[in-house]
Amino acid sequence: MTLRPHKIELDPNNKQSTLMFQHAGYARVAFNFALSSFKAGRDTDEWRSHVDIKREFNAVKRDTFDWCDALSQNASKNAIHNFGDAVTRWKKGQNRFPTYKKRSDRISYQADNGEGTITVYKKRIHLPKIGWVRMREELRYTGEITKVVVSKRNGKWFASITVRNLDSNNYKHQPSLFEKEEKEPIGIDVGINTLATCSNGDTYDNPRPLKRYERKLARAQRAVSRKKKGSKNYYKAQRHVQSIHYRISNIREDAHHQASTKIVRKASAIGVETLNISGLLKNRKLAKALSDSALSRFLTMLKYKAERRRIPITQADRFFASSKTCSSCGHKKKELRLSDRTYHCDACGIDIDRDLNAAMNLCPA
Repeated sequence: MTLRPHKIELDPNNKQSTLMFQHAGYARVAFNFALSSFKAGRDTDEWRSHVDIKREFNAVKRDTFDWCDALSQNASKNAIHNFGDAVTRWKKGQNRFPTYKKRSDRISYQADNGEGTITVYKKRIHLPKIGWVRMREELRYTGEITKVVVSKRNGKWFASITVRNLDSNNYKHQPSLFEKEEKEPIGIDVGINTLATCSNGDTYDNPRPLKRYERKLARAQRAVSRKKKGSKNYYKAQRHVQSIHYRISNIREDAHHQASTKIVRKASAIGVETLNISGLLKNRKLAKALSDSALSRFLTMLKYKAERRRIPITQADRFFASSKTCSSCGHKKKELRLSDRTYHCDACGIDIDRDLNAAMNLCPA
């Protein structure tokens, strides 16, 4: 039994889009109410749970927010529940203390009620108080729908549908026509210039979309700064900046999906390195390039695709010197500069590409 999320673009009409906006606003109001109530209780040494806050909100919502009757109460209920989860994680030191949500923040709300009442039929989804909304594609997974989050990004509405796949334990991946019949263990070295270098010699380019669109993004951001804040032209310029960021994100995500899918189609076992991304980002000379590459996200994508195909994946120790160790004889160099793109072994005399040498060292036996 496993959870499978699938994010699908929606195609709502004007009335449905307006209702989605209202539900997202209702969720924001409920979250901010919960935060204010929790802070008020903390000032008097009274730690209120999300259940107590929900009762308090239900008692005053129809007097304070009389417009909420026309909306689904799932939006407020889930927002307060999510606030409770955020506070729990904060107590454990897993994230910062929650802050108030603004209108300019991410527009989203959780539409389900936890009882599986939301229905998906082919390219349509039935949302509470909104009705049947068209989807751009069909849901890939079958099973019980456990969670539906409706969000808006760059002027487009999306539904992230989480399905509990009951047959996941008996799931066996069926190879497509594009997959090789003969598979082999593959070691993968990730980097900035080349997204992934495999031990079998395959390389996957890193598109670096932020670097490609950096000048265009800077011009768009300057245009925003020259507009009067709150004017129509100001919001129009802001939407232009958002569309550039959206395109950058899509290019990066597409490259990651294509590379990870091609790798798992050829692999019987996968070996990857363990990266300290937070530590690497402290290097101000590499921070922008590392953020543009999003290597941690690529490795996460690779891992879940390998798990779905029952491909064993091995992570090397964080301090394993895959680049300094010779893949032929095992000799380890004391120093290796970042500018040295060819690995020359002083013991056996082999010359090999630095990234390929690291990938071969990461290859599982």
